[in-house]
Amino acid sequence: MQTSSSPRIAVVGCGYWGTNHARTLAELGALAAVADRHDDRAGALAKRHGVRAVPVDTIINDAGIDGLVLALPPQYHAEMAVAALQAGKHVLVEKPIALSVADARRVVDAAAQRPELVAMTGHVLRFHPAFEALEALAAGGELGTIRYIHSHRVGLGKFHAENDALWDIAPHDLSLILALTGENPVNVRGMGSAMLNRLSDFAHLHLQFPGGVRSHVFTSRLNPYRERRLTVIGSKAMAVFDDVAPWNEKLAVYHHKLWEDENGWQSEMVDPDHVALPDGMPLTRECEHFIACIRDGAAPRTPVADGLAVIEILSEGTVRHD
Repeated sequence: MQTSSSPRIAVVGCGYWGTNHARTLAELGALAAVADRHDDRAGALAKRHGVRAVPVDTIINDAGIDGLVLALPPQYHAEMAVAALQAGKHVLVEKPIALSVADARRVVDAAAQRPELVAMTGHVLRFHPAFEALEALAAGGELGTIRYIHSHRVGLGKFHAENDALWDIAPHDLSLILALTGENPVNVRGMGSAMLNRLSDFAHLHLQFPGGVRSHVFTSRLNPYRERRLTVIGSKAMAVFDDVAPWNEKLAVYHHKLWEDENGWQSEMVDPDHVALPDGMPLTRECEHFIACIRDGAAPRTPVADGLAVIEILSEGTVRHD
């Protein structure tokens, strides 16, 4: 049940991910309404959670709504985010926040003109307890100097009419890599393969950062097995965030030994140390953060500027089909 201290949030877009947002916000007592171009879909979700179904065309100016979660097809995100900010609404925009750099910059500019509003990108894995623990390890120096980061996010299905494997899947890992490096890449190269139609089903990105870190991202939606793995190679240790692993094994740290002698470089492998993680679903933690930022006037950890940085990489690395 919503309390007087909870901001009143509406979810716009009642598809798969919007439904998850609505359920989570309802559990947190902050869901006030839902909206969708399909009235029957919005009506069913509204009834499930005991809230209003509001037409998409009027929800931006609804005085009973403080903030919006935009979980739309991405080609509609920028236009609605800009309109919502101009109307005085807080926004959480799902990734990608736009399908062009120009549109993403419009969102960032609209947010800059309304600094009292929360304008946040839905980079949900930034709120995963395993990634938060990985960030803390990196910041605390346990991994040493980060040298290389690589991610593999592959599986089967979720074919979108407008998004290829790069634009649909890579934003997850790009947001994590940018958070760990703390800087934008100076060089981006991409290559992909379109197997089913004109859109790439496989994509590789290679990134080079000014501080010396190099990285690659591999995404696929035409793969026989599921993999969700981010690996960080440091001068002191290596860490793997494996989101397919059991909860108590999602973050592993390897203190492998490396040394150079008269015979060249040598290595000794050791068993990983698994980092204990607190309970908590990433989407719940993300929504809690959005609510807290609205309530307290705090800046979000994943501002729309982060969404723009990801779009810039995607645009620069738009894949060449081999």
